Amino acid sequence: MCKLEIIFEKLGIDGLLLTDYYNKRYFTGFTGSTGIALVTKKNKYFISDFRYTEQATKQVERYGFTFIEDNARNYNKLVELAKEDGVTKLGIDNLALSFSEYESISAAFDFAELIKASSELLIARRIKTEEEIEKIKKAVQISEEALMETIPQIKEGMTEIEVAAILEYNQRKRGASGTSFDTIVASGYRSAMPHGVASDKKIQKEEFITIDYGCYYDGYASDITRTIYFGENIEPRMLEIYEKVRKSNELGISLLKAGKTGKEIDAAVREFMGEDAKYFGHSLGHSYGLEVHESPMLSVRDETKLEAGMTITVEPGIYVSGYAGVRIEDDLIITEDGAESFTTLDKKLIMVYNK
Repeated sequence: MCKLEIIFEKLGIDGLLLTDYYNKRYFTGFTGSTGIALVTKKNKYFISDFRYTEQATKQVERYGFTFIEDNARNYNKLVELAKEDGVTKLGIDNLALSFSEYESISAAFDFAELIKASSELLIARRIKTEEEIEKIKKAVQISEEALMETIPQIKEGMTEIEVAAILEYNQRKRGASGTSFDTIVASGYRSAMPHGVASDKKIQKEEFITIDYGCYYDGYASDITRTIYFGENIEPRMLEIYEKVRKSNELGISLLKAGKTGKEIDAAVREFMGEDAKYFGHSLGHSYGLEVHESPMLSVRDETKLEAGMTITVEPGIYVSGYAGVRIEDDLIITEDGAESFTTLDKKLIMVYNK
């Protein structure tokens, strides 16, 4: 059975409406911004307007969809097709719908029972195909090469925004279509901010710079974090924090294995951190793919058993407010007996200083 057939059987539906960008891309191949897919037990349709006729026709037909040029926003054609194919239980992308969108769909498809399908759609995307894996590997490679080119270009007095711009350009020129999220460059006291998006703060000597960044390559994301030291004389406590995070990262990776849960692994890493665990306030990791944050998670709340073929990040951090913070993040894929790391960057502390 294909993944869509499994979803139909699990949910007991006879129709499925795909409105979320990532689900449309995964199941139909469409990369544009406007369009809706309708899958029934008899047919697979994709509707978009004139702007995407040529693009959509080429993309969705590879996935077995029939393209229809129409205004997808008013649902008229979709309703007609759903009725023709006898749809009575319609799965919807509930997590991707606003309340007003849900109301519009509910009114238009009043002849069918609406069934929440988002969770099953996300589950279907968890195990990556060989094609997906190759795209992710390429995204990671681009990001790694870009960072290694960027680090020697960082100079005292540059703003965090300038550093982010250089890094983003270095990814773009290697083939990235864009960043997978707003680049985080957090230096000095700002390195203790886990999501300290690049600001106009200037880089100063003798401080950490945490760089959390990623790119998209052919629709798939990388997500890497490295903390470097900009200076020549690091304080013992700063080095202690760095080494604790590095060892926590390595421990987390060593525990990855099919059958383990994110809850187990997250707990083990926090136990290893000891007193410093109080400075680690976010989850240990997450899956990634078409979206930079997917499920399952390595967190105290996620009891999903890891399976071979799932991608996962491991990103422990220690953040001491007003002082300094460190995070190290790698991109991996679960195997039956462990995990394979796509990230190859050295985790030994990089110390650099350029006037």
